[in-house]
Amino acid sequence: MKPTQPDSQGHFGDYGGMFVPETLMEPLNELTRIYKEARKDPEFKKELQYYLREYVGRPTPLYFAERMSAELGTKIYLKREDLCHTGAHKINNSMGQILLAKRMGKKRIIAETGAGQHGVATATVCAMFGMECVVYMGKVDMERQALNVFRMESLGAKVVPVTVGQQTLKEAVNEAMRDWVTHIRSTHYILGSALGSHPYPMMVRDFQSVIGTEARKQILKAEGRLPTAIVACVGGGSNSIGLFHPFIKDEGVRMIGVEAGGFGIEGGMHAARFAQDKIGILQGTKTYVLQDDDGQIALTHSISAGLDYAAVGPEHSLLRDLGRAEYSYVTDEQAVNGFDKLSQWEGILPALESSHAIAWMIENSAQFTESDLVIVNVSGRGDKDVMQLAEWKRKNQG
Repeated sequence: MKPTQPDSQGHFGDYGGMFVPETLMEPLNELTRIYKEARKDPEFKKELQYYLREYVGRPTPLYFAERMSAELGTKIYLKREDLCHTGAHKINNSMGQILLAKRMGKKRIIAETGAGQHGVATATVCAMFGMECVVYMGKVDMERQALNVFRMESLGAKVVPVTVGQQTLKEAVNEAMRDWVTHIRSTHYILGSALGSHPYPMMVRDFQSVIGTEARKQILKAEGRLPTAIVACVGGGSNSIGLFHPFIKDEGVRMIGVEAGGFGIEGGMHAARFAQDKIGILQGTKTYVLQDDDGQIALTHSISAGLDYAAVGPEHSLLRDLGRAEYSYVTDEQAVNGFDKLSQWEGILPALESSHAIAWMIENSAQFTESDLVIVNVSGRGDKDVMQLAEWKRKNQG
């Protein structure tokens, strides 16, 4: 199968597109043009590679998880995105986009954030390049990610609380888009995941595919063969599509995305878009969207702020329909167990987002044998989540 590439209007098969107000078409078309030029420009690529290496700390290790492998009965490697500067994969994309903003002459940057890691990454690159930074964040997420709010403000960003709706990631995206409409000429919107209107799903995917490109080379060097499976959590889907994309043509490699099962699928309080199986349009793109019988966007829930979103990136929707990628989910309780197990087995505290991928591996280890090879993406570190985890355990475990 050929790698999935969008058409000129950003369609991944039936998904994607540019479902935005007319006022946003001009900056989106400008961004598409500038990005196409930049991706072919050796100087742009050289500059990006320089900062990823010297500032972000790439390549990140592919670590053989010896104790986890022994416990689960299969050979498991961890892609250590938690070791990136700022503590997650998000800076790969923020670094690429800040260089595009510089190329366009934009001096003001806006962003949305859920778990806060994209906000921190964007505030970081804005500090590097001396640009104004405004980050929109749901009030609920600000409370459960207070550490990251402090980090963003320390880096010089203005963090704007969003107090409408569920006060989480979806509402933060809405407010960022409203800001962009008002300040188009001076402002670039660094969208944090592989969703929204074209060219963002393609562009963010490309900036994050450094994860999979590195992992593919590293596993071949370490083991002399490709993995049986690669596993990553899926919110909007940037860390997972970044891992998956360089493996798409390797049809013998299972690609497994793990969504947030929240309190469980039956009660409706979750963020497992593929479990509901309904297609809709949300915030610029056509994709699988959680919605009620009237087509209204459904309430979502996840212990993880970064997975608590009603839509999924359009390329994931295509990969799912093609049967090239598999999508499952784990509950909040299983994710907490994943956090505890990896912490105690390997001395690595994963982000609650990444804990979903770890938990899937624990729950499904019987699918694999001793001769199999699995790569699990540890997309971020768990420092930001420890207070929330402590509170969850106090309420749920006494």
